[in-house]
Amino acid sequence: MTTAVSEKGQVTIPKRVRDQLGIRPGTTLTFAAVGGKLVASKAAEAGDVFEKWRGRGRIPGGLSVDAYLAKARDGHSR
Repeated sequence: MTTAVSEKGQVTIPKRVRDQLGIRPGTTLTFAAVGGKLVASKAAEAGDVFEKWRGRGRIPGGLSVDAYLAKARDGHSR
């Protein structure tokens, strides 16, 4: 498999290789020059898989957490 380097220094990783290695959008890769070759590796994932999502949720209707939970519980108790 071969691919060309673009004017911006970008390359396309062939789909077959991405699928085989589990490389998806957002996957972080590290690059190194080893023995005259370019070697790319998937970066180790952080310990907490939910960390990137923490604090990004929004409660509908501008309710407080307590008000939202109370409303949600009332709807499920009937």
